[in-house]
Amino acid sequence: MTSQTPGTLADAQYLTFSVAGDTYALAIEGIKEIIELSQMTVVPMMPAYVRGVINLRGAVVPVIDLAARFGQPPAELGRRSCVVILEINAEDGDKQVFGLLVDAVCAVLDIAAEHMEPAPAFGARIRADFIAGMARLEARFVIVLDANRVLALQDLAAISHMAGEAAA
Repeated sequence: MTSQTPGTLADAQYLTFSVAGDTYALAIEGIKEIIELSQMTVVPMMPAYVRGVINLRGAVVPVIDLAARFGQPPAELGRRSCVVILEINAEDGDKQVFGLLVDAVCAVLDIAAEHMEPAPAFGARIRADFIAGMARLEARFVIVLDANRVLALQDLAAISHMAGEAAA
């Protein structure tokens, strides 16, 4: 592996998945598991992108609909729909667990740092601050998401707390 300057992406493994017809990637390091779509409990007064909560081995886990989070219509649930479980370190040191509703999981890929490009300033169908970079895979690019920005941890920590109270 080559040495990296601060702020650049290193060689790493990424999970690729599809949302609303586009392919995205997330660094595998924060991904705990991928689960089948199960019964979700809708929690009143949540943002539109919070699809509901699930019971994951006794823990209340909010499920974020990535299509809705990206400003698109809510995801159509299909046979390949699943939930990617992420564990993110919050600013206060606590770990937050969230589910991301995706249309389908594609593959785990090793992506070398030299195949990563900076996020574009225009042209993506999602907010530019959600993008950590662009992975060059053969003749196409895949958007690599910044999980902390997509999840907006300060907002979602409050959502997680409210969802837990509502489920209790």
